[in-house]
Amino acid sequence: MEYSEKVMDHFMNPRNVGVIEDASGVGLVGNAKCGDIMKVYLKIENGMIEDAKFKTFGCGAAVATSSMATELVKGKSVQEALEVTNRAVMEALDGLPPVKVHCSCLAEEALHAALWDYAQKNGIHIQGLKPPVEDIDELHHNEQEE
Repeated sequence: MEYSEKVMDHFMNPRNVGVIEDASGVGLVGNAKCGDIMKVYLKIENGMIEDAKFKTFGCGAAVATSSMATELVKGKSVQEALEVTNRAVMEALDGLPPVKVHCSCLAEEALHAALWDYAQKNGIHIQGLKPPVEDIDELHHNEQEE
């Protein structure tokens, strides 16, 4: 399996690992099939993401996608963060092997789950944000059936 230099860099030197104690939003998602679990913490002030941290239990690609996803949302507005898709994470990492694409989906879902948590805690509506799923395998399984 071939990984890009960026994937290897984010795996060997992940950015933003850790916990934000007083996080504005926390998202936890997993993939039962591969066993990856990703938790994303966001610190949001005045609608802007001041800080993002993550804890990931999973393969190297899961760690790399978490690292990149948190890098991509820092300094962005909540609405801009919603546009950080699995495709954007993959492109920023110069691609992923097909068998590891689900890791970028996990990163997107964890981000969205943290944004959802923030919206729920603050009683706000974020345009285009859907309720989170706990297991992304269900989500992508359902998409294939539609």
